[in-house]
Amino acid sequence: MEDNLYDKLKSLTGKFPDKLNILEEQIDVKLQMEYFKHSSKLKKKTEVAVGLTLNDLPDIYAPEHTNESIKEQLIKLASMDDPKAYRIIEDYLKNGRPELRDWTLLAQQESKMLLESSLLDENQIFISTGLGGRGNMLRYFIVFIGEEPHEFNEFQKNIISSEFSFALKNNQSELEKITFDDNLATLLVLIPFEVPFQKVFRDAITECNNYGNFLKPNFLVTNVKTLTTQEIHDFIQHNELPDSNDFDNLSLNPESDET
Repeated sequence: MEDNLYDKLKSLTGKFPDKLNILEEQIDVKLQMEYFKHSSKLKKKTEVAVGLTLNDLPDIYAPEHTNESIKEQLIKLASMDDPKAYRIIEDYLKNGRPELRDWTLLAQQESKMLLESSLLDENQIFISTGLGGRGNMLRYFIVFIGEEPHEFNEFQKNIISSEFSFALKNNQSELEKITFDDNLATLLVLIPFEVPFQKVFRDAITECNNYGNFLKPNFLVTNVKTLTTQEIHDFIQHNELPDSNDFDNLSLNPESDET
C-alpha cells in the first residue's frame, strides 16, 4: 500500500492528532535548523529549566541589543508558558528588525505550540518544511520533464495546465503557480497531508500522455525550496531521475511534552 504523510503521522503519534502545527511561511531550512538547535541548547540551561519569567528579560527593543542577543531573547520568550510572552513576540514580528523576521516567525510558532500544548494537555506535532504550507496542506515544488528536448508547444502547455489543475482540484489540493521553460513544467502546489500526491501526479501524467506521450513518467518533488531552471538542469545532468514512486523526505519534528 502506498505510504503518505497521514500514515507516517499515525505511526508517529499512535493516533491522528486533532490539530497539527504547520509552519506556513517559506523559511530557509538551514535557518530553521539553526533556530531549533539554539532553542534546544538554551532549554538545557539552568535559568530556562527552572522557569524564566518576563521580569528576567530586558526590553527587546533596547537599542544596545545585537541581532544575536535578540535571537536569544526570542528563544527565551518562546520557552515561556505565558500568553504575555507570545504577545511580545507577536509585536516584535510587526515592529522589530526586518532582518530577524524569519527568526521571529519561528519563535512565534514555538510559543504558540507551547501554549496550545499547555491548554490541551497533549503532545503537539510540528511539521516544518522550507516551502511551508497552509491549514492542513503542505506546499510542494514539482518538476515535470518533456520527452523531447525542445519547448512545449501551446497545445501541450494547455493540456498540462488543464489536466493538473483538474487532478489537484479533485483531491482538495490547489495549484498556486505553473511555469514553462523549454521542456520543463514546474508547479507550486498545496496538497493535504492525507492525499497520496504521487498517484495524483502519475494519473495526471497518464492523462496528458493520452495526447501524444510528451511527458516523462518520472518527476522531481521537493518541499525544501523552489528550484531555478539551472538548478533543475544541473540535477538532471548529475543525477539519475528518481523513480515516480519515490518522494523527498519531509521534515517531521515531533515535539516533546514541553512544547
